[in-house]
Amino acid sequence: MALSRRAFTLGMVASAGLTASGLALRPGPASAATYTAYVMTYFTESPNFQGADYGLHVAVSRDGLNWTPLNQNNPVVTPTAGQQGLRDPFVYRKQDGTFVVVATDLKGTNFGTNSQYLHVWDSTNLQSFTGYRRIQMHTLNAHTWAPTVFWDASRGQYAIVYSCNNGGDILQVNYTSDFRTVSAPQQFFKPNHGVLDGDVVVDGGVYYLYYKNLADGRLYGARSTTGAPNSFTTYTSGLIQGTAIEAPLLLKRNDGSGWWLWGDSFGPVNADYYIWGTGNVTTNSWSALNQRDYTPPLNAKHGSILGITDAEYNGLVSRWGAPNWVRLKSSNLPDYVVRHSNGAVRLDPYPFDPYQDQMWRMVPGLADPAGVSFESVNRPGSYLRHSGYVARLDPNDNTSGFRADATFHRTAGLADSSWSSFRSYNFPDRYLRHSGYVLRIDPLSAGSSAADRQDATFRVTP
Repeated sequence: MALSRRAFTLGMVASAGLTASGLALRPGPASAATYTAYVMTYFTESPNFQGADYGLHVAVSRDGLNWTPLNQNNPVVTPTAGQQGLRDPFVYRKQDGTFVVVATDLKGTNFGTNSQYLHVWDSTNLQSFTGYRRIQMHTLNAHTWAPTVFWDASRGQYAIVYSCNNGGDILQVNYTSDFRTVSAPQQFFKPNHGVLDGDVVVDGGVYYLYYKNLADGRLYGARSTTGAPNSFTTYTSGLIQGTAIEAPLLLKRNDGSGWWLWGDSFGPVNADYYIWGTGNVTTNSWSALNQRDYTPPLNAKHGSILGITDAEYNGLVSRWGAPNWVRLKSSNLPDYVVRHSNGAVRLDPYPFDPYQDQMWRMVPGLADPAGVSFESVNRPGSYLRHSGYVARLDPNDNTSGFRADATFHRTAGLADSSWSSFRSYNFPDRYLRHSGYVLRIDPLSAGSSAADRQDATFRVTP
């Protein structure tokens, strides 16, 4: 569940995983082949919490790796009871094809405030959320964090697994048929160390549980052939990227080529994501993905991902709307994005605050509508322009010179044709590129060095 928890003893707990190029094969009425896209639910934070919002956020993806936040990355619904905020939302497709969302009852980082409840919503198509309620999971003076749901076929019920402190940090489970009344809590997983942030996926008759080991701060996988409480055995080595990670999210790809494991990193900065991949989840063989290959939603924290149909994807975009801003991600420094800072335009490693400095409205070119210009979201009326070949953010003075300096022609990426490069309107042999992390325009072509072409290649992403 959580954010930067530099030490668990301080209560700064878990918040994690989100996305993937694969679909979580949570049992449901449709097969994996039916799902052509993905939906993610999450909450938001940024390193200094300027981007913190503890409502339910929704994003969609065609490939499961690169995400489009909906509703301008604002919440689609916010809890009105309990602590009136959520963390760790988990979306699940029930046996009847409708959806349920369960989430931690916690607003902000006040981890010392315990709640025995989870937030719950119903939804027929994720375009509206109804039946809001809280369900009580136990009577302990302890937290109820990071829920995950799976269908237990042997019981004919849904299992809700969550983190709780009950004689130590363990995973507990309650069973339900309707997400309104639940069975008495049971111990689900308690190895010889504290655990947090369980995620359960059922595949081929095997129940896989990925979790955080609080003793060493790493992510591990366990499995069981029954899914019954206390039946899981750990079978993987610990995984970590960054300096601190939590909330694993296990996803099976729907193209049949393997699995992803996402982890939410809160160190060295809060609100970053990493992914590992494997061709066979039964083995202890995970490899880190390059951050070039994936882009989670802006400021996203500890979410869940579910496969959806093309009709569901289109319905979500129609209902909630795609962003009216973009970000520019570097090709050869894929954890860096273009941002403005005190008038300069440069690359900085994501995430950072003020997070709005990386948000741009890509509008028709000021000097040529066939081109593009980049208007700052948090400095409206100011545009990315070059001056003395160096990029700057300046207010539009509406002169022909300014309009020309702020206009670029978008082309296929010089280093990767699936990405983009931006050729200067008034210096057509020059392209926008980074050099020493500062953006400028330099003469470039297909014959330029690979390094120079990479410096001038960007992914346009929400």
